[in-house]
Amino acid sequence: MTTHRYTKEHEWARLDGDTATVGLSNYAQEQLGDIVYIDLPDQGTALEKGAEAAVVESVKAASEVYTPVSGEVTEANAALTDDPAKVNGDAEGEGWLFKIKVAEPGQLDDLMDDAAYKDYVAGLD
Repeated sequence: MTTHRYTKEHEWARLDGDTATVGLSNYAQEQLGDIVYIDLPDQGTALEKGAEAAVVESVKAASEVYTPVSGEVTEANAALTDDPAKVNGDAEGEGWLFKIKVAEPGQLDDLMDDAAYKDYVAGLD
């Protein structure tokens, strides 16, 4: 079973083979409110862990999205271009942002599992 791993900046990554799907956590989309625009990375873009990968704009604010792992972008979720609110509807599923071929799979070990992230978020409120 594949599970999500989370960053303190509220991104998630789910590894499938050597590719990670990346998105915003449900907590993040709740904090942002209604998402109206998303600027996603281009296919082939090389990203280092922690680098800005995308920008999400909501009715409240614009927020940078950072990549949780290093690698090369293999796909952006084109469905979000026409319907960025998909992130609000299913942030940790159909609202994924991009897929990245992972350069260093061990970087996922540095991320929080579901339980640790839940505890982290609980401490923010």
